[in-house]
Amino acid sequence: MKQQSCLGFKSAGALIAILGILFAVGIALPLTIENPLSFSDCLDLLLHPAKAESFDAYYYAYGTLPRLAAAIFGGVILGLVGCLLQQLTQNPMTSPLTLGTSSGGWLAIVVLSAFFPEAASEWLLAAAFAGALLAFGLIVLITGPRNMTGVTLVISGMVVNLLFGAIATAVVLLHADFIQNVFLWGAGDLSQNGWSGLEWLLPRTLPVILLILLFAPRALALISLGDEGARARGLPVVPVFITLTALGVWLVAAFITTAGVINFTGLIAPNIARAAGFRSPGRQLLASILIGAALLTATDGAAIWLSSLTGDIVPTGVVSAVVGTPIFIWIVRRQMSSLSAERSGAGKESLVSAGKTLSKTGVVVLALALLAVLFLNLFLVSREEGWTFGLAGDYELLLRGPRLVTALAAGAGLAAAGVILQRLIRNPLASPDILGVSAGAAFAMVAGSLWFGAGVGASGSVRALAGSLAVLSVLLLLSRRAHFAPGIIVLSGIALSAFLDSVTTLSLSRGTMENYFILQWLSGSTYRTTPEAAGLLALGVGVLILAALAVSRSMTLLTVGRDFAQSRGLPLGKASLMLLGLCALLCAISTAAMGPVAFVGLVAPHMALMMGARTVKAQLLAASLLGGAIVSWADWLGQVLIYPAQIPAGTLAAILGAGYFLLLLLSSRLTKRDVAH
Repeated sequence: MKQQSCLGFKSAGALIAILGILFAVGIALPLTIENPLSFSDCLDLLLHPAKAESFDAYYYAYGTLPRLAAAIFGGVILGLVGCLLQQLTQNPMTSPLTLGTSSGGWLAIVVLSAFFPEAASEWLLAAAFAGALLAFGLIVLITGPRNMTGVTLVISGMVVNLLFGAIATAVVLLHADFIQNVFLWGAGDLSQNGWSGLEWLLPRTLPVILLILLFAPRALALISLGDEGARARGLPVVPVFITLTALGVWLVAAFITTAGVINFTGLIAPNIARAAGFRSPGRQLLASILIGAALLTATDGAAIWLSSLTGDIVPTGVVSAVVGTPIFIWIVRRQMSSLSAERSGAGKESLVSAGKTLSKTGVVVLALALLAVLFLNLFLVSREEGWTFGLAGDYELLLRGPRLVTALAAGAGLAAAGVILQRLIRNPLASPDILGVSAGAAFAMVAGSLWFGAGVGASGSVRALAGSLAVLSVLLLLSRRAHFAPGIIVLSGIALSAFLDSVTTLSLSRGTMENYFILQWLSGSTYRTTPEAAGLLALGVGVLILAALAVSRSMTLLTVGRDFAQSRGLPLGKASLMLLGLCALLCAISTAAMGPVAFVGLVAPHMALMMGARTVKAQLLAASLLGGAIVSWADWLGQVLIYPAQIPAGTLAAILGAGYFLLLLLSSRLTKRDVAH
């Protein structure tokens, strides 16, 4: 015990020194960059802001100082809430990011601002609070209040993030006039126009912060003993859990309303506090507050410095993601390297139960779904009197044919990539979007288009391939020392996805209408496809799926285990590299053709297993057909639901896929509960 205490004291001392440096840097950067005022003038304006007369003085008093205060207080909120949620769930991976509360609050703000702008000024906080609570409620429903300590909690949060993000993208696309400001706010921007933002935020959050600091430590200490231990000492666990969670969600919603979404600070600060030796709940809360304030202050200072260098606005949330991603991956490796596959929820049949043979009913339903979407594209036409049945004209076929082929081929390619990944790393939670493979391809495409003027056409496949391979390589390097533990791979992929999405948001934060068209592509659009491009995509996907079928034996052996595969003479290095190359190629050409489409690579393989496709070949074929059906139906529905406006296929596919996967996780939990009883 003495050794542990000494270690904690030394770590705390080092932490205090680091915090002092971070605060000094974070305060010095905004006060010195492009600030011609003398130190005495700055000090005088700090005490008497009304004395500001020149533009520089006014900007300092009502721009720089409020932003600095917002960074400090925002860090306090994020650090406190992150620590509170981690102690409530006993999970070091818990944060507003991984619980989906940030995306829930953000979606509510986007919907209210787009559809009810006249009510936004009065109801923005209430909407953000309701959205964040909805996201948290979905996750509790999936995992159960007593099972919020595993990787399933983080995966559920990622699914909710993708689902709510897809809906928010659809809202943005339907309101082109809304595009100019949404990127910066969504990326997390601490810029302030005077002190009004803080004057609004402080009275709504400061009493809640004091309430948590006064009453939460004892409750958290009892909760750490377990449900039975806490109840034995008179603590009503469920009401206390709900109350403290609601208070934390309220603080997050208030901060999002003021500054947008800034991730990672609330996740990192409590982990640093524990690593520094703070053990009691009260000390962890206080340490997390100080660490969060220092981190966000330094991060915002770096954002201001980068903005001055580039001449463009660099959102604080983007810099937070850039800094936070490697720290998050370090936390993952530190906390979860010892997790077994069983605890990670990554057993082969952990989410689905499959039959022994391919279901004839499932095959018939799949065939009917494909025939139905083909029939609707050929015979459901729009006329002056509305939608009616009749043979589509040449012009309509010229538009619909390439879109249908692109949707079918891209869906099939992403589904096949999902099968390969799941078989390769023996993890049913693996998919191109959750592991960041699609995000890598999308970032490469967007960066090439915005920064280097490259098109999003056929040449983009090379960039998309490079992005996919880069993410896969980093992912495997990060998980190699942990023997490719599924939990490490999944959480590292989530971190890489968050990082790449943030950098993509930075690329789109210039606020031009060109970004609107890029956002259409990012949402999974078939709008700009041509007959030639559709034909090349179909040919490429077909060849790659045939290649995957040809090496199905390798996937079969790897599914059993790497040692088993090696004992059967399989060269693991070559086989893994070949399969990863196939996966990256499938993701690259599919993403280059219509943008990233979330969940198809995750859901289609599961649906194929549920149909009874147990062998690799059967799963590849069934999943490919299912993926094509999902995306083609999403594309057709996107064309007709709100005609003449359209919803991108990727957005609808993400909404449908996320909903299906959430139901799958929920049914899995209910099944396990019934078995336990």
